[in-house]
Parts: sequence; C-alpha cells; structure tokens
Amino acid sequence: MAEWSVSVGDMSFAARRYGEDNAPAIVLIRGLGTQLIEWSPVLLEALVAGGLQAIIFDNRDVGASSKMQDSYALADMAGDVTGILDALEIERAHIFGISLGGMIAQLVAVNYPQRVRCLFSVMSSSGAPDLPPADRAVRDRMLERAVGRDAVIALDASNRQLFGSPGYPESEASRLTIATQVYDRCYYPEGVARQMEAALADGSRVDRLHQISAPTLVIHGADDPLLLPACGEDTARHIPAAELQMIAGMGHNIPDTLAPDIAARVLEFITRHPDS
Repeated sequence: MAEWSVSVGDMSFAARRYGEDNAPAIVLIRGLGTQLIEWSPVLLEALVAGGLQAIIFDNRDVGASSKMQDSYALADMAGDVTGILDALEIERAHIFGISLGGMIAQLVAVNYPQRVRCLFSVMSSSGAPDLPPADRAVRDRMLERAVGRDAVIALDASNRQLFGSPGYPESEASRLTIATQVYDRCYYPEGVARQMEAALADGSRVDRLHQISAPTLVIHGADDPLLLPACGEDTARHIPAAELQMIAGMGHNIPDTLAPDIAARVLEFITRHPDS
C-alpha cells in the first residue's frame, strides 16, 4: 500500500489508506512511540473485508511524520486526527486507538463528538491516579536503554515478548524483523519522550470520559502486563453505556493471530450501532 503525506497546518503526517474511498472510515491510532508499519496487516485486511476503509498514520514525533521541537498536549494529538480527517474530506469516522492511541481516541470523542461514529479504546486507560501500576520488574525493564543499532533492535525485540500476548505468542524471528524495520525507518527517542510527557501531563480523564456520547467498545487484554486489566475496566466504567470486552491470553499488542478476533469484535459492534 502506497504511503503519502497528509498536510495539517504546518505539519505533515505519513499515512496509508486501505479499502474503497466511499466506504465508512475507521482511523487507527498507534500507541507510544510506535509507527504505522507496526499494525497487523491481518487486522487491516479483515476490517476492509468487513466493508470499512482503514486509515493509518504516524503520530506526530514518530515515523515519517513531522518532528516537534517543543512540548505539546494530548489534546493536540487528538486535533491531529481530525485534521487528517479534514484533509481526506471525511466528515465522520470510527476511531480505534491502542494504548496511548486509545487515550488520544478518547479525547477525539470528548473534544470532537460530531466526528466520531463509534469509539474503540483498546488496551488503554482512563488515567485515574489510583489505578494499579505495572509490576516493578516490568516497569524497570521498559525503562532500560540500549546504545547502537544492534543493541536497540535486540532490546526492542525482547520487550515485544515481555509485553506481548501469552495466548498469541510471536516468534523471535518475527519480533526481530519488525524491530529492525522500525529502527531503520525512524529511530527517534526524543519524540517518544515528548509523547510520554504529553500523556503524563493529561492526567486523569475520568471527568471528561463522562462527556463521551459515541457508542464505545473498550477492549482489553486479561494478561496485559503494562496497562493492567483494571485500566480497561475503569475506562469502561466512566464512559456512558460503554461495553467492556476482556480477552483471555491478550497482552499489550495485537499480533496477527489475534487480529481476526479483534476485527470481528469491531465489525460486530459497528453492526449493532448502525445509527452511529
């Protein structure tokens, strides 16, 4: 699939579009520091086969999108999403976000309710300060840093096993392949740090989540070691009429083997909310 640049104000966003241009759109938002090439092609193919057009992009400060010099807010990243919709002349779309992308998706639904058909908050959180954190060993491991291309790739591949889905394991070869592709396309830790700063500064979204009017499905892994299941439960608790689906064996990723299940849940939810 060809990649092109979408202009939003003075920024540009690397994007790809799958499916028919006149099909209902679903925008997929990546998590902290990750790139559009990390989406499972199986997930994208299943969504398109289900009658949607899938739009993926690099968030600001990662991949082939614009790099920033100053700090910004998570709400700015939500504005990026609607800016991309404007550039593509799409009035309304389903919004699907994972992890940090789920937080951004929540803010799209809060700040731009007229643009959202259905909201899918996946392996994400409400940001409530009393939610249980990841195990200390997991947090320490995720804070490790490596120096040099080979070491960075090896650590990335290892971490993908750490936070991955135990019920849907990925081979070492596949983890090394995507870690290599990600590094060679754009290794930019400064952008990851600014994204993390934006997430922390956003704080709790509990009060804002009550404003969401879009039909919402919260999907979370029962075996997520980074954002524990309580994070998904709390998100669903504060969004009016939100539905929570906890998936056994799912960690903090969507591997190819889990992708058909996720796509089926999304498509079924959309079918049940045709007026969205």
